[in-house]
Amino acid sequence: MQASDKTAKQIYFDLKNNPTRKRFGFGSKAVLVNIDPQKAYTRTDLFNTAYETDPNQLQYINNLAEQFRKLQWPVVWTHVAYMDSAEDAGVWGTRTDTPDSLQNIKFNSQRNEFDDRLNIDFKKDVIYLKKMPSAFFETQLQSLLVWHKVDTVILTGGSTSGCIRATGVDSLSRGYRTIVPEECVADKHESYHYANLTDLSLKYCDVLDTAEVMGWLDQKIAEQG
Repeated sequence: MQASDKTAKQIYFDLKNNPTRKRFGFGSKAVLVNIDPQKAYTRTDLFNTAYETDPNQLQYINNLAEQFRKLQWPVVWTHVAYMDSAEDAGVWGTRTDTPDSLQNIKFNSQRNEFDDRLNIDFKKDVIYLKKMPSAFFETQLQSLLVWHKVDTVILTGGSTSGCIRATGVDSLSRGYRTIVPEECVADKHESYHYANLTDLSLKYCDVLDTAEVMGWLDQKIAEQG
């Protein structure tokens, strides 16, 4: 194992400025999967479980969603919520039991609500309830991607070290080119955030500036005329 005196953030930016892996690259058609941008994780003024990395994260996500809709490509939003008994959280809900605990994100609670700053089209966008970290686990996401014949998955939301990472690994495992727009994901601590961006970059995904992803979408819109 290599030792280093550098922070996780420094290691990530060293890699970003001097990449050691070729990109997977964009394919021909993408899905936008926005993972758990709900108040439990976005409203730092209300909940201890919330976090913010880039203050413009939700606006960037809105911008991406708008471009996807112009292309008539699928836009997906996921959220988590559990029964009063918490039995649907399984073993994941057994480590703590406080008001901040995962399994205490209940249906019809404020913690379960999507952030009000998001522009969600509740008629056209796809919304999935998930119970575990990956957006693929026991949801209809895989079937949706097959139906839309997409080859590229773009991930936003949080947390970088949790649900983004889990979904990124599952996405690659299913054969999808997977893109993480850097400014569109967030975590509780910069160490977790940047360590996982490094790991995702080296193994599972292309971690790109949001501007580059938007540029690719703009090009696709122009091609459609």
